[in-house]
Amino acid sequence: MESILITGGAGYIGTHAALTFLENGFNITLIDSFSNSSKKSIDRLFEIASVTKKFSSSQISFYEGDVRDLQFLRFVFKESLITGRPIKAVIHFAGLKSVQDSITHPLKYWNNNLVSTLTLLETMEKFDCFSLVFSSSATIYDIQDAKKINETCNKKPINPYGNTKLTIEMILEDLFDCNSDKWKIINLRYFNPVGAHYSGLIGEDPINKPTNLLPIILKVASREYSKLSIYGNDWPTEDGTCIRDFIHVMDLADSHIAALEFLQNNNPQIISLNIGTGRGTSVLEMVKRFAEINKVSVPYIFVDRRKGDQYRVIADNSLALNLLDWHPKRSIDDMCIDSWKWISSA
Repeated sequence: MESILITGGAGYIGTHAALTFLENGFNITLIDSFSNSSKKSIDRLFEIASVTKKFSSSQISFYEGDVRDLQFLRFVFKESLITGRPIKAVIHFAGLKSVQDSITHPLKYWNNNLVSTLTLLETMEKFDCFSLVFSSSATIYDIQDAKKINETCNKKPINPYGNTKLTIEMILEDLFDCNSDKWKIINLRYFNPVGAHYSGLIGEDPINKPTNLLPIILKVASREYSKLSIYGNDWPTEDGTCIRDFIHVMDLADSHIAALEFLQNNNPQIISLNIGTGRGTSVLEMVKRFAEINKVSVPYIFVDRRKGDQYRVIADNSLALNLLDWHPKRSIDDMCIDSWKWISSA
């Protein structure tokens, strides 16, 4: 049974990916500092093990700590050797992820996202671990008027968060160039992950104020917030609101299994892949569909455009479809239903 490390393992995408790896027979070591996640997320993984019987809680190891802490990270890798479950690959989610927060606090984002990655890479080299799946982002692209974005589109982030992701990709390119006989690296460029596990036991649960669309919709629908603010209704789209490529978080989680399998089955290389559905849905369409399918009210108002937004962001995911044993399976309806089930049962 192969053992992997998942950084940011208590976060939204980290927990769903962890669950997917567990159900596919992996031993996983999770690291998280709980800067924007909850210890309850780890407890829920153990609960799902007990409820579903699809994996064993003995497959899970967890360490609380900061990936920027070199001594802590070395301790985690040493422990994996002592326990006979040496870490063979890393899925790197750890980092701050709010576009708006990065504009307000750029130094915090540069410190957290860059230092954590550099410390991780140094530790991986020390322990002869050379397989990495990196959590990148579509925010690195110069969107312009491309109807769909492919991996060769120009890179020009318009916010510090995107800048950190692109810089990390550049670091990984440099690392591969000097060790091209060892490193196996995939950058997965996410579009807009939403939804939750179908069980309703795990979902997006940020400690800080949410900035993404679906978590805010959930808070409005559950009456925690009075209304949703939609940033602009004068964009050059059919209904005037921004268009996004929403992908179910479980489809996103599945892509990490497929990415790691690709690395295992191929020679050392570095590659970047878009992870999206290739379909666009406007913000207003998502709001209305969520309200309709879950039979809830989601009051909203239009406010001024938000700095850093692009009006249309849709993935060309053909390269991922061709290279990986993966394709997105879940619909917008699934995203809405699973999200509401999560918040209703939390």
